[in-house]
Amino acid sequence: MPDDSPRLGLPFLLPAQAQKHVTHNEALERLDLLVQLTVEAFDANTPPTLPLDGQVWALGLAPSGVWAGQAGRLAAWVNGAWVFVTPQTGWRAAMGDALRIWDGSVWVTPAPGALDNLPGVGINASHDATNRLSVAADATLLNHAGAGHQLKLNKAAPADTASLLFQTGFSGRAEMGTAGSDAFVIKVSADGASWHDGAIFDPASGAASLPGGLEVTGLITGSAVTADATDTTPGRLLTTGAGHAQLDPGLYRQGNILGPVALTAGLPSGAVLDHDETPDGHVLRLADGTQLCWMTRDLGAILAHGSGSFSSPYRTAALTLTFPAAFDGPPALVLTATIPGASATARLLHASHGAITATQAAGVQAWRGNGNSTAGDAILSALAIGRWA
Repeated sequence: MPDDSPRLGLPFLLPAQAQKHVTHNEALERLDLLVQLTVEAFDANTPPTLPLDGQVWALGLAPSGVWAGQAGRLAAWVNGAWVFVTPQTGWRAAMGDALRIWDGSVWVTPAPGALDNLPGVGINASHDATNRLSVAADATLLNHAGAGHQLKLNKAAPADTASLLFQTGFSGRAEMGTAGSDAFVIKVSADGASWHDGAIFDPASGAASLPGGLEVTGLITGSAVTADATDTTPGRLLTTGAGHAQLDPGLYRQGNILGPVALTAGLPSGAVLDHDETPDGHVLRLADGTQLCWMTRDLGAILAHGSGSFSSPYRTAALTLTFPAAFDGPPALVLTATIPGASATARLLHASHGAITATQAAGVQAWRGNGNSTAGDAILSALAIGRWA
């Protein structure tokens, strides 16, 4: 029979042994050291100056002083002397709340138990069959491991729900996710019972719809809106003060009533009215392609030609009337003439013209319809009506 127990090395009482109490007390002292083993430090190499009775150190690989040569053993201060015990594989020792296990060579931190397929986890709270993970805290941090981080919510089928639910007093107030379909939806509720969709994003196109409408109290800026009154980038939102070129052909307002007119495939695509003034007169273009030009000219002396007879009336010299803008063909031309300040019979004048082209009328002159010989310059007023396109 051996002298010591195989696990803790407790000395046995031998037959006919004298002073059995000594051996018995030695075994009790060993039990007192090793059962519920606690140490002052792990991997200790320097002996303490004033150890207390019963204190134990787990020695490191290079102990010094009175511990020299005792690497890996337990050093206990008992009755004023050092007692060294060789730990057995599997022994456990605690230092405060730190637990270590002797693996035969060093004291190691025990590996955690299996954490897969747990029925639930409660952190400062209790989990249940629905909420398998429950956390009660001021904040919850999900940190990266060196790069990015994703929080994944996976559902079995499109008709199921994968969402984040925001509650007040455990009553839903807002939810965002894919609920009942694969469209991403943001919805809100005032009571947790009646819900209103605020925004829906189509999974196929990414297009957003706002079933509840949209109210904007600040400025809308960025590349989604027009930058200025001349910005015609397709797809951008119009701002107040938009230019004529920015509006749909069917939309007209103050910003595009006046401006360059245009036709696209026979339909107006510019402003409604386009007015211009040149040295030759005024021109007004309409969105439907109509163009009006009006002019005044001093035709000179009414008595320049003729004798005042029916066959040779008094008349001015003939001139060529150039229109202030070209038409797309010969326009209709209306001419009137008068002598400002003359009597009624003296200012009774007629005006005529010759050939008309898209840019001018030839042979324009005024003539008096009676034999009145009052002199004066005839002033012509002309109106040409045609098309600019």
